[in-house]
Amino acid sequence: MTLRHVRSGADAVTLASSVDIADSLVSQTRGLMFRRSVPDDYALVFQFGSAKTRDIHMLFVFVPLDVVWLVDGVVQRVERLRPWLGFRREEADTIVELPAGAAADVEVGDRLVLEE
Repeated sequence: MTLRHVRSGADAVTLASSVDIADSLVSQTRGLMFRRSVPDDYALVFQFGSAKTRDIHMLFVFVPLDVVWLVDGVVQRVERLRPWLGFRREEADTIVELPAGAAADVEVGDRLVLEE
């Protein structure tokens, strides 16, 4: 599975070629906590049944992350969060966590697409 960034009027760009889906309460609660590194081509995707305000915290996360909040695949917010200290919230039905710098070109209004 890959995660692609689609910007209006531009070719799609692969953000991650190794994607995990946090599809259980345990995997969603743990996220990327306790990892000492995250591969450059990696993404962790949290999919929820509906859009509502969703929080991300960086407690016990040892590396900086780029976090993207999506509603129906459309980017609502992009933030770089610092280890241990970061906390943000935004409306989303999907959240994507990437290594810091991976979402540098992603902007509000762009689309992120998961492809098999």
